[in-house]
Order: sequence, then structure tokens, then C-alpha cells
Amino acid sequence: MTPRQDHSLLASERATDQGHSDDLVLDPVRIFDTEAVQKVFASDLSKEAPARTTRGQAVAILKSEIERGLAEIARAVSKDPMNSGPVIRSYAHLTDQVVRCVFLVATEYVHPSDSRSGREQISVLAVGGYGRREMAPFSDVDLLFLFPYKVSDWAKSAIKSMLYMMWDLKLKVGHASRTIRECIKQGRDDYTIRTALLENRLVCGDAGPAETLQQRLWDDLIRGSASEFIEAKLAERAARHKKQGGQRYMTEPNVKEGKGGQRDLQSLFWIAKYIHRVKSVDELQQLGLFSATEFGQFKRAETFLWAVRIQLHLIAGRALEQLTFDMQVVIAERLGYTDYGGRRAVEHFMQDYFIHATAVGELTRIFLTALEASHVKIAPSLVGFFQRRKRVRDGYAIKQNRLTFADEGDFLSDRLNLLRIFEEALRTGYLLHPDAMRLISANLQLINDNMRRDPEANRIFLGLLLKHGNPERALRRMNELGVLATFIPEFAPVVAMMQFNMYHHYTVDEHTIQCISTLAQIERGELVEELPVASRILENGINRRIIYLALFFHDIGKGRDEDHSVLGAQIARRVCPRLGLRAEECETVEWLVRYHLLMSDMAQKRDLSDLRTVRDFAKAVRTVKRLDLLTVLTVCDIRGVGPGTWNNWKAMLLRQLYRETASALETGLEEVNRETRETEAKKALRSALESWPRADLRAEIARHYGPYWQGMPTETHIIMADLLRDVGEGDVRIQLAPDEDRDATQVCFAMSDHPGIFSRLSGALALVGANVVDARTYTSKDGYVTSAFWVQDAEGKPYEAERLPRLRTMIENTLHGKVVAQDALRSRDRFRKRESAFRVPTSISFDNEGSEIYTIIEVDTRDRPGLLFDVTRTLANANLYIASAVIATYGAQAVDTFYVKDMFGLKVHAENRQKALEKKLRTAIEKGVEQAVEG
Repeated sequence: MTPRQDHSLLASERATDQGHSDDLVLDPVRIFDTEAVQKVFASDLSKEAPARTTRGQAVAILKSEIERGLAEIARAVSKDPMNSGPVIRSYAHLTDQVVRCVFLVATEYVHPSDSRSGREQISVLAVGGYGRREMAPFSDVDLLFLFPYKVSDWAKSAIKSMLYMMWDLKLKVGHASRTIRECIKQGRDDYTIRTALLENRLVCGDAGPAETLQQRLWDDLIRGSASEFIEAKLAERAARHKKQGGQRYMTEPNVKEGKGGQRDLQSLFWIAKYIHRVKSVDELQQLGLFSATEFGQFKRAETFLWAVRIQLHLIAGRALEQLTFDMQVVIAERLGYTDYGGRRAVEHFMQDYFIHATAVGELTRIFLTALEASHVKIAPSLVGFFQRRKRVRDGYAIKQNRLTFADEGDFLSDRLNLLRIFEEALRTGYLLHPDAMRLISANLQLINDNMRRDPEANRIFLGLLLKHGNPERALRRMNELGVLATFIPEFAPVVAMMQFNMYHHYTVDEHTIQCISTLAQIERGELVEELPVASRILENGINRRIIYLALFFHDIGKGRDEDHSVLGAQIARRVCPRLGLRAEECETVEWLVRYHLLMSDMAQKRDLSDLRTVRDFAKAVRTVKRLDLLTVLTVCDIRGVGPGTWNNWKAMLLRQLYRETASALETGLEEVNRETRETEAKKALRSALESWPRADLRAEIARHYGPYWQGMPTETHIIMADLLRDVGEGDVRIQLAPDEDRDATQVCFAMSDHPGIFSRLSGALALVGANVVDARTYTSKDGYVTSAFWVQDAEGKPYEAERLPRLRTMIENTLHGKVVAQDALRSRDRFRKRESAFRVPTSISFDNEGSEIYTIIEVDTRDRPGLLFDVTRTLANANLYIASAVIATYGAQAVDTFYVKDMFGLKVHAENRQKALEKKLRTAIEKGVEQAVEG
């Protein structure tokens, strides 16, 4: 069964297959002692024993040796976790020895054959990643059982026994049995099979079929088909990226399949092997496909990604490729990252991850352009925003339909060309050629303080933002090449900086570019229906220099111990004059960066029906000009967080705050008063209910206090009037209806008032998985409570019509005491595993200035299903009446705001009472967290 040794290509590739101590993480014998195992086979196994008995004995022997080998490798990994190359080869070596031993048992003990004919030859080949000798702890074992001709009955039996043993050893085996002819035929029809065959490696069995296949692959399948293979691989890559989210900076990336992940690097090697018949990645540099610097990036990225993937497998105890939040924390610690500079170890780790992912993208571009130059890949057509080519200016050239320099010396003679080339790319619509990208990256030292202070350089930079309609394209390429962080060093700390939370989908730099991209889309008139207010503001005209730079700087202060808004404002104050802004413009940019969260916080964390909210916000912004700028910035900021973050609910809140604040600024703050709003609300209800008898209408209007009229829209007043009409003391009336304007389901209640009603309603809604996003509750003069809750399902959507009956039944059962919310919630109030790593400190504040008649209690803490119920129950037990609640969630963080007064209708002023209440709230929250974690 020993393969023939000769001087063929196959034999030379096979020569490195046996494993050497300098190639592996340990001495091969410490990983798997093949000689010792085979001696045990010789003494313990019998050719006369039943097949099942022999297989079972062999599995027991191998299992013990495998466990020992895996433990040895794991210990070596823990000592040097970043040295991944020898580790992946060690796992492949261990697998090789297992496959060889299994083959030995199957062919020599279970199905011995002393007179095998040529037609019974069998080659056992590793294919795919295993064929490259690259395996993580739980990678698939991809095998090809190869035959020169039709497979014999003996071979079928031997293969079946091999598979039984490997399955019993818990190996995840991917296998195929084919003749040489079948391999060629199926490889011609299926690029996945062709790619796997490309990396075949003989593990055991007869060498002859393997050698023949190797030659036939190159002669009959690969030769002359490079272009079609490349296009197929690129199409496969595009589909894979789309499936994984299409972004390199997703906060939970797939290490293997995601953009900038392992598969992208492997694709480069596959293509190079297909074209140039390379045997290792080292040859990519020797062939001139990469420079020494670029090849260094390739190797560092490959080593890093394998180190991460190895840890994913070891921690999970299975094959796992998604770098989830909980895994990120553990892997960061195992790879030696620590907390420093105001940032967690996991954030430093993920920043390195995204830097490597960016490098993979750059290497891919360089590699593919090199293929175009050698005419094995089709050059791209003119893309995107510009529909026709424009003639390039002097000093530039078009190469492979991409923009580059005409003469390297002339280009570098003027350092401003490092910026001008991005302007020329935007003006003409051409992509940059990798030659230009290489030259720029290699000469970043030319961008010094003198250039940063150069008015012309700053004019060019501002032009990239303002002149060409798609600034995100230039910014993203400048960022990837290091130009952005070099020209504006203050931006460098946020490059590839991950924000470790479930709210932000992108790194800080990518979020910034996404925000600017949104602004450009609004300017181009592409979001008029989705963003009518922001679109109208831009159409009417605002200072574009201010708004673009405010977006550029709004998160530049992140990742430090200081408040990022304050630090960002300081950076803007320092950099804006350098960029050529006038003093007034600098001041406005600084103010926008300092208060860029103000409008979002006011809209999402405060009760907009409370007139003090509008007055306070109007006093803060002072002018309609600043209101317009802040509104556009806020919209872009929210939309730039990630897919699905912007919704009708947030749009409605921002539109309402904008409209009422603009009116207050234009007509005067004194016009914003309770009496005016109450009068208008009553007038609207009279108009809507003009068919009611006059006596009934007078009674309905007279039964409510002032806050009721100010706190809910006319549509809700109409619903409440219907619910309260002829209501009896013991009645519980409920109406559920979609509220399309708010992207939520509105749940209205009318019933006799009693203490703790708000908490009971919250508990009922929590039991059916409803997320409360807003709530209002008022008591009428005749003792009835009128409550309106706006809820969404687990996906942040309104409930579908068919789900409303169950929602109603559960609410009714809870209100009638058939279900006790506190008990029923215990089994549902749980954290998901991937959320367990988030740190969200609890903060509780009391504000007696933000409302004229209520104390505002803001609870900022870790979100979970039972949080609202726990908090409202604690407030009820403290004899506080909850008039309204505004619920905001940011991933794993919840900011719940309650407008309350005590049983005498007074605010909570006493400091000792506030401290006692804060203690009770913290106790309730901590107890709830403990129960959620235990579950």
C-alpha cells in the first residue's frame, strides 16, 4: 500500500506531506504516533473477526490517540495562539494519520485482498482545504476515493468500512467516489468540483490513479480555460459577499465566507494555481503578482484569520465561522489583547480584524488587475454614477480602463497629486488603477504638516466632499489607502474602530462614510419619499461646507475616555480653520458636533407631548438655521448606523419635534403653551365626533384633565371616547390597531383606575413578546384610566393582523388575574448567548426641570424582555403614578424614561426619597439580570 516514489509533479507535492517538526507545531509523533498505533492494530486486530468487531476495536484505539493529539495541539495553541500556520498543518497531519490508519484497517483487516487487480486500484485523495494541508480543529475532512476504471465490489466495501469508522470517530466527512473520467466530466460542468480537484493531494492508497488524474486535470480540463474559471470564481465571490451582508465592516463578520475573509484569500491562490500551477502562496510574490510589502500583508492577514478561526472552533467545540459578539470577547483575551486607552480588549482585537479585512480587499484589487494586464480577465467597464467617459487631464493616463499616473516622477514631484488623483477619479468616473494605489500607499510620508496647512490641499479635500456628488467613493478609497488618516491625523484613531454594541453595524470610519453617503443621496434627490423633511431642507439650501464637515467630525472623538461629543467638538474647532472655514462656520460645525445627539435624544427619550420638551429644545438650538442643520445631521447619523435602524417611528418623532420647534422659533416660545394645545385638541375631537349627541360629547370633553388633551393625538382621543362610552365599573375595554405612521401597533385600554395599572399592562405586553416603544396613561375625573401603548414585535415591526387576537387574549387573561405576569415572565426573561458579553452600566437620573408637572426618571441599563415590567412595578410599589413612558433601545442598551408624580400629584423633589427610589430600582434591575443570566 506504499505509494510508488518517482520524479513526477505529484510525487514532489507529496514529499512535504509526511509532516516535519519544523513544519508542525509539535514533533509529529507527539501529535499522532502512527507506528505505535499500527503495532496495536497488529496485536489486537484479527482478519478473521467480524467486520463490525474489527471496526469497533480500531475506532477505540484511534479515538484515544486522536484525543491525545488534539489535546497536545490545543496546549501548543494556548502557548502561542497567533502562530497559526504550523497549527493548521498539524491538524491536517493528524487527520492524514487517522485516514491512513482507517484505510489500513479497512483494506488489510476488514476486507483483506491478497490478489488485487489493476482494476481494484484505489487512491484516497484529500481535496479542498484539507488538500492544502489547512485545517481548523473541526474542519470538514473532504476526501475523494479515486479509481482508474469502474469501482469494484471490493473497493465499495472498503470505502463503506472507512466511512463507518470515520463517522464513529465523529469526523465530519465530505466524500465522493469517482473514476478519473468522471472527475474530468463533473469538473467540466461544476466549478465547485473543479476547484476542489485543483487542490488534490494523495493521502494513501495507490499512486497511479492519482498521478493520472493530476496530468489529465491540466491537459483535459484546466488548460485554455483560465478566463472562464476566473469569471466563475468572481461571480461566486460576489454572491458570497451578498449573502454575508455585502460589507467588509459588519460587526459580527463571518471569518471564512465574509468580505475580506479567508475565502477571499483562498480565491486568489486558486486562481493563481489555475493559471500558473503554483504549489504555495510564496510563489505569488515570485511571479510578480504581489510586491514584497503586499505579500507580507497577505501572509499577516492569512495568519491572523487562521488564528481567529482556530479559536472559534476550540471555544465552540465545533465548526463555527461567525465571529459573534460573545466569541469576540473570549478570543480577544485568548489572543492576548488587553483593555487600554479607554477601550476594551475586544475593540482593539476587532480593529485589527477589520484592518486585515481591508488589506485583503486591496490585495484582491491588485491581483485581479494584474490578471487583466495578462489578458486572462476582462477589464471592467466604466461604472456607476457617471454614464460616459471624460478625457483625463495632463499628467494622468488610463490603463486597463482605470486611472493612473502618466509618469511616476512627475506625479511625485508635486505632493498635492496624492489628493488630486482622487479628484480626477471622481470627475471622470474612473476607478483607480492598482499601480496608482501602490504608489500612493508607498509615499504617504509626503503628506506632512506643510501639506496639511496648504490652502490648495484643503481646497481639494473640501472639493472631494462637495463638488462631484458622490464623496463616499473618494473617502472610502482614501481611507483604505491610508490617505485620509494621514491628511487628517485626527481621523486615524477611528479607522477600523469597532463599536462593541448591538446597535452600530459598522466600524466608526465606515459609519462616518455611510452618513456622508446618505447626505449625498438626499442631495441627489434619491430619498425624497423616505426623508421628506431633510430633502426639503437641502432643497431650500443650507451651508453645505458646514453639514458635510459636521458629519465628518461627529464621531471622530470616539474610543477615548472623554465624552466623544465634547472631544469631537474640540477636534473640529482645531481642524476646521485649517480646512479654510470662516470663524462663524467653524463655530457652527463645533456646535453641531458637540450636540449631534441632542435631537435624537430629545425625540427618542423625552415625551414630545410635554411642552417643556419643545421649549427646552428650541432654547438649545436658538435658530431655524441650526435646527435645519441639526435635523439633517441627525437623520444621516441614524440611517448610517446600519440596515433597519431608521424606521417610521423614528421618522415620525423627528418630524414632530422639527415641526413644533420650527413653529416655536418662528412664532415665539410664548405661543407654546398648554392652553393653546388643549383648546385645539378639544376642537378637533368635536369636529370628529359631530354625529354624537351633544350631551354625550360635552360629557366626554369634560371628563378629562388638561394633560390628556396635550398627550395624545386626535386619532387616539377618538378611540378612547368610543372605549369609554357607557363603560361600567368592572369593564376592561381594549382596542388593537396598526399605526402605520409610527411603524407600530397601538393598544388602547379603558377601565377603572387602580394602583399599579401601568405595570400590569406592561407585564401583559411583555408576556406576548411585545416591545413597548411609547406609552401614555391618564386618569379621568370620574376614575377611569385611559392608556395607549405603541408596541412592536421582536423584529421591530407592527403585529400582523392574524396575531392580534392572541395578543388581546393574553392581555385580557393578565388583567383578569388568570396569568400572573411576574411568574410567567421568569421563563422568558433571558439574555441570548451572543448578547452576554456586553457591558451596559446602569444609570438612573431624576430631572425636575424638564417638565412643568412631572419628575422625569431616566433609567439607562441593559435591555431584556422583563425590564419595563420590573421598573414600572418598582415605581408603582413606591406609590408613584406613571403618566407616560418613552422607551428607546440601542442594541443591548435600553433608555426608559418615565414621567411620574406622587400620590398627592407632586414631583419627587426630596433628595433622600430620590436616593431610596434609585436603590430600589437598582435592586430590581440587578435581580432581574441575575435571573436572566441564570436562564
